[in-house]
Parts: sequence; structure tokens; C-alpha cells
Amino acid sequence: MITVVIASRLREDRLDYLSAMHASLTRQSAPWEAVIALDGASPDRLPAPLAQDSRVRTLALPRPVGASCARNLALTQVRTPYLNWADDDDEFTDNAMAIRLNTLESTGVGWCAGWSEDHHPDGSTTLWRCPTPPGRHEPGEVWTYWKSPADTIPIGPTTILARTDLVRAAPMGGLVQGEDYCAAVGVTSLAPGILLPTPVYRYRKWGGQMTSQVGYDQLETAAREHAWAYGRSLRAVIHGAGDLIDG
Repeated sequence: MITVVIASRLREDRLDYLSAMHASLTRQSAPWEAVIALDGASPDRLPAPLAQDSRVRTLALPRPVGASCARNLALTQVRTPYLNWADDDDEFTDNAMAIRLNTLESTGVGWCAGWSEDHHPDGSTTLWRCPTPPGRHEPGEVWTYWKSPADTIPIGPTTILARTDLVRAAPMGGLVQGEDYCAAVGVTSLAPGILLPTPVYRYRKWGGQMTSQVGYDQLETAAREHAWAYGRSLRAVIHGAGDLIDG
């Protein structure tokens, strides 16, 4: 029913975290499979638990292309009705798949999301409630909770379980970072969805995460402005607001 798409370069310092991500998937009650887009990495480096799991498939790319491109190329390997993006150093909560899948199947909306938790090095977690309020949201409504590019993004991209056809219509953005901002506002602009007031995803807080890397801040403003304008324009087109000539 669900495919989890993960891009990874199988860096040594992330292999244990990738195994933890896989372990969190094995605790799910809903049927799933995973596609690991190997961003220029050899499949031989895949941790044994993943390599031995028939539910895990790999797409080995011949050279590094970046997370956005790797994830989008992996879309061709998805064969389930629903899809969830994930990072190789994070985890899902134990009920993440079932609670959102049940909501999707019972209501017929296009996407279902939840809250997320920051997972700290000492094992503790801190709940993050996204600016979008719980409940049903019509196409394009989620973007309205992103008041300006500098504000907190309106919804956690990896908390979204969505119909695969929607994700293919609004995949990762063509950015070196912030590509998932585009994915989130794109999918939520194309179909109605429901945000559940429960955590479904854990972001690992550690020195190796992308947001902690040197130079990350240099392009963050530009990435946010692009994704915000994309959501604004998409909403305007869908709602027949006419051309946006002022950018």
C-alpha cells in the first residue's frame, strides 16, 4: 500500500541511522516497501538488515546527483498507491503508517499528514506542531499558513502520506536544498487532505544533518523564496486568480 522513498549516499556516519529508520518501518502494521535511491553509492554498502529485507529495493545511480534528483528518479520505481518521502537519518513513529493510511482510505482525500518530533542525541523528543492547524484542508489552503518565506514552513514534508499520482505531479523541487518545501506545498495544493494532531515522524537532531552543515544558510533564503512563490502561484492558478506579474 505504501512506498517510502529515501535518498542516501550511504555515508559511514549515517549507516546506523539508516538501519534505525528501517527498524522503525519494520514496526509498522500497514504494508509497506521502500526504495532507496543510492546517490552515487554502491549497493554493497547497504546495511545488512536492509539488504536482506525483500521489501527494500535500491535504485543505484551511477554518480551523485543530489537528494532532489535522486528522490525524483526513484519515483519511477514506486508501484504502490501511496508514497511517503523520508530521510536516511530519521525515523517513523510506530503508528505512523496505519493511522494515516486509515484516514486516506476512509475519507478519500489525497494526502494525510501529522505532527513531527525532534529526536535529540540523548534520546528525548520535542514535539513540533506545524503552523497548519489539524483537520481537513482544501487544495492550496496549507500554503496560506506560510505567511512569508522567512516564517516556519506550514507543514512537515516527510509527515505527508499522499497518493502516488499526486506526488508524481508535484515531486521534489529543483533545488539543492529546500526541495521538500516545494513537494509539500505542491501536493497539498493539488488535492484536499487532513492533518492529524499526532506525531508521525522523528527528525534526528545531530551534527551530520543537512541543516547543520557549513554553508547551509547561504542558500536557505533563496530556496524558501522560490518554494513560497511556487506555492503562491500554484494556488492562484488553481483558484483562477489570474496571472501574478509581480512575482
